[in-house]
Amino acid sequence: MNITFIGGGNMASALISGLLQQGYTTKQLHVVEINAENREKIKSAYGVSALADLESGVEDTDVIVLSVKPQHMHDLCQQISPFLKQQLVISIAAGIRVTDIVRWLSDYSRLVRAMPNTPSSVQSGVAGLYAGLEVSEADRKVAESILCAVGATLWVEEEDMLHAVTAISGSGPAYVFYFIEALQKAASTLGFSPEKAKQLSLQTFMGASKLASLSEADVATLRVNVTSKGGTTEKAIETMEKEDVQGRILMAIHAAMQKSCQISDEYSKL
Repeated sequence: MNITFIGGGNMASALISGLLQQGYTTKQLHVVEINAENREKIKSAYGVSALADLESGVEDTDVIVLSVKPQHMHDLCQQISPFLKQQLVISIAAGIRVTDIVRWLSDYSRLVRAMPNTPSSVQSGVAGLYAGLEVSEADRKVAESILCAVGATLWVEEEDMLHAVTAISGSGPAYVFYFIEALQKAASTLGFSPEKAKQLSLQTFMGASKLASLSEADVATLRVNVTSKGGTTEKAIETMEKEDVQGRILMAIHAAMQKSCQISDEYSKL
């Protein structure tokens, strides 16, 4: 199976790296990238073919991954629509609905929309997937296998659920970094050097995440297990509860989801 990425940015690079580790050969993976410097970087890093010509890149391929920035999707779709025959198209452009991409592709609907996140760059991502009308079960398996190269996948049956995926896992790494940043600042104010503050914060977060992923207990139970009666953790949690930290996090995630809906509505006008 041949896969062509249109756009050679960070997510395309992550997917190429993951697919090569899964056993794909450099002859099966191709990139169409208009920027000459980026083409050379991709060739040098992965040994795959990197072309500037759109037509030759998409005509003889099985899967096309649209990995350009959202603002470039409208023009790109119009450019490639004459060359679409039986290829499976996967879009990883944030915020653009399947119905709009199909419209821009002159009603070509063998399309899967994916919402991956930045930890994909270290093969620890998670992607929400939604299938268009003409996507077969075999197509679903192909799309899933490609995105699994950089992490886990989650299918949604209603496309609007991708707004929630965007708000939780798409934007989620920033929330995690924000909390780690706060831990590091706290450690620094308590006398630790920047290096030791980073070590304490990162290892605490990685350890807690690993424990949560391996434990049969839910995270609420794990939190209670750490929170001894009358202890230091209880005092910290009481302070967070008093300031409604959890409520504010929920509010922030809903704001992110509303912004995702707004972005989709704006692209629908093109």
